[in-house]
Amino acid sequence: MRAIHIARFGGPEQLQLVELPIPVPASGQVLIRVKAFGLNRAESYMRRGLWGEVAQVTGIECVGEVAEAPGSGLLPGQKVAAIMGGMGRSINGSYAEYVCVPAANVVPLRSTLPWAELAAIPESYATAWACLHDNLALRPGQTLLVRGASSALGQAASNIAAHLGAQVIATTRRPVELADVLTRNGARHIVEERPALAGVVRGIAPGGVDAVLDLIGNTTLLDSLACAARPGGRVCQAGFLGGLEPLAGFLPLQQLPPGVQLSFFGSFAFGTPGYELDRLPWQAIVERVKQGRYHARPAKVFAFDDIVNAHTWLDAGSGLGKAVVQIAP
Repeated sequence: MRAIHIARFGGPEQLQLVELPIPVPASGQVLIRVKAFGLNRAESYMRRGLWGEVAQVTGIECVGEVAEAPGSGLLPGQKVAAIMGGMGRSINGSYAEYVCVPAANVVPLRSTLPWAELAAIPESYATAWACLHDNLALRPGQTLLVRGASSALGQAASNIAAHLGAQVIATTRRPVELADVLTRNGARHIVEERPALAGVVRGIAPGGVDAVLDLIGNTTLLDSLACAARPGGRVCQAGFLGGLEPLAGFLPLQQLPPGVQLSFFGSFAFGTPGYELDRLPWQAIVERVKQGRYHARPAKVFAFDDIVNAHTWLDAGSGLGKAVVQIAP
């Protein structure tokens, strides 16, 4: 099979096409014939060596068809999505014509969406759903601040929150250029992203927002806590668009506002106890995308052998949403 491996840590040019044997699934694993996969910032970190030693074949999600699934209820030819389960980190990932994934990280789908469009959904919408419903316990009528709202995950979160009936405040570094995109994805207010936003946000929500989904990371965390400084306020950190540097000198006693709940969500939890994939309404999400209620269409579609340009686009941080790679029509 054709696969894309990391020749050595570095730039996009280190992603090279190679021939590898098709994996053989053991009981409890699913061999997937990959049709398309989404691009994620995590894969850029892996390619650059920022997450230490990783599998040579990267890729944390895909959509495709079951080739073999011994010991599971999945059938050959069945349409599925797969996310995480060690893909790209401890086992070879989805940048290949076939990938072998733990059955707990595979979910069946029924959809007539083209493969490229289906591939824009799994990682972004599963993560956004878990963050909003579990960590933030978002309810209709509440106000949600999404920091990094023009990212694929930020757009998915805005979609889900707006459809739920929440008021979305979206931040971006390019508010004028991306206003139409963010509004279409459900933003009621658009604010230019900068390290200190609490004053601006409280001009929109004087009592503080009910919830903050912070996708920027540690550089904005303290300010996000200030934005939600109200009894019952919640902040969930779920991304590192601003980099991986640690937050030095964080003192919860002094810097965590009373009554505010702070949590983190990483999609690597999917498939583990308490984070089973079947807890998510996959079919409803896919149908809402098909109906246009969730705007999950890919921002850009690349061919499999154009992976260097795909990662160049990813590294540029265009802020336009999800790019996908299509292996087969």
